[in-house]
Amino acid sequence: MRVAFGLLVLLLGLCGSGAQGESGGLGEEGESSEIQEEWIQQTTNTTSPDIWAEMKELRDMVVMLKVYVQMLQHDNSEMAGRLTSSERELLDSMKRIDKLENLNKANTKVAFYTALTDAGYVGPFTTDTTLKFSKVFTNIGNAYNAGFFKAPVKGVYYFQFTVCGHHTGLMGVYVYKNNQKIMFNVEWKEDQLYKYFTNSVILELMAGDEIHLALPATHVLYDDGSNQSTFSGALLFPL
Repeated sequence: MRVAFGLLVLLLGLCGSGAQGESGGLGEEGESSEIQEEWIQQTTNTTSPDIWAEMKELRDMVVMLKVYVQMLQHDNSEMAGRLTSSERELLDSMKRIDKLENLNKANTKVAFYTALTDAGYVGPFTTDTTLKFSKVFTNIGNAYNAGFFKAPVKGVYYFQFTVCGHHTGLMGVYVYKNNQKIMFNVEWKEDQLYKYFTNSVILELMAGDEIHLALPATHVLYDDGSNQSTFSGALLFPL
């Protein structure tokens, strides 16, 4: 700005000196020239350091801008790396969720149906005895094994049993949840004709809880190829 202003003043001075030369002669022109030279020298002396200072300031600003751009580029690279890492973690989480959902879907399909034996009479025994329903017709979810049903997930389950008696005497069944008796059914038979009773129960079970039936001591049941004593169950809904 100072340089431009000096040039403008110089130009005006030159115009003025031309006008004075036409009217005042050589003496005045020489005096004017000396004044102009002195002013140019002063202007040069005063403006040149300012120009260099401004150029240095601009150079410093350019350097600072370059450093700032490099910092931004570095931050952007780190941000891109973090974003890529986050995307990978999100993808892994989605895969784990899908796996758990598929596993949960498999575990929520639970149902079984079994029959006791083809051997005929079961019992009497001197102690309570677990009934191992050996004929497995349905076992979706593989939750039933050798007389025991093990809940694969927390939920509400439905169980039903039917037992047959074909002798004179007691016929009965305990229902166990883990080691706890939760139901007892008993009948006395006066003759050797077939006699049946059926019962059912709805239970809230935690994952890992077990349900099984037991024959009380001195009691007798009957089953054969007609599957007259059965045990079945299913998951109604998970919790």
